[in-house]
Amino acid sequence: MQVKDIMTEPVIIDKSEKLSYALDKMDKQDTRRLLVMHNDQIQGIVTMRSITKELGTRKKASRPASALHVATATSDNYNKVLPDTSINDGVILMNKNDGILLVIDNGTVLGWVTPQQVIEKHPFNNSLVSEIMRQPITIGPEERVIHARRIMLDNNVGRLPVLENGTLIGIITEHDIANGLRAFRDLVEGSKQDNRIKNLLVEDIMSRGVISVDPDTMVKDGVTLMLDKNLGGLPVVNSKDEVMGLVTRRCLLEAIAKKL
Repeated sequence: MQVKDIMTEPVIIDKSEKLSYALDKMDKQDTRRLLVMHNDQIQGIVTMRSITKELGTRKKASRPASALHVATATSDNYNKVLPDTSINDGVILMNKNDGILLVIDNGTVLGWVTPQQVIEKHPFNNSLVSEIMRQPITIGPEERVIHARRIMLDNNVGRLPVLENGTLIGIITEHDIANGLRAFRDLVEGSKQDNRIKNLLVEDIMSRGVISVDPDTMVKDGVTLMLDKNLGGLPVVNSKDEVMGLVTRRCLLEAIAKKL
């Protein structure tokens, strides 16, 4: 199978658009990344993580998301491939460089492949989620959002399980933080932001009612759940309600790459 067999059409945005519009477009199109173009030229990729990083930058703290351009949060987090590149080679590239695949032929973008498309098509065997989960990085509900953001960026993760007295009570994602910082910048005057942002806590913007799985869940069942509910990650919780791990799209991609 080749990448052209599973690629999808990228959602495009111009580099001159505002970050607020990019967030709205991501929500509307149900995606966490956009292909940035300008004058029919590829500029890069803007992701939920790059927007989270940009909105938390202190030197631009007084400016709302409606005043910042997409170009400020654009990265080169992609790999160029030809349409007849094998999916196996594509997976190895994605896993090695931590980027998506941009399928290009004769200078024209035909589509892209994200971890989502690979996971949807891969025939997972009878392995358990406990065999592929990663050690979770957790946070407390009374921690500051700016601290959660820093943890995510430093560790290159997109979500943190929120624990209170050792029990899972929620999860905070880069999507939550990007939209939380956007709302904060829009509502609070620039001169007051530096002081007020210290009062924005994880519990204020985290998602509650977290869907989780137990360690003995089959990977294929976990994948089905993630796809059906459009989840980027699943906490793995044992019978004592202890968070043992976290299964994410990147975990699944790594598991696929290790068997190639």
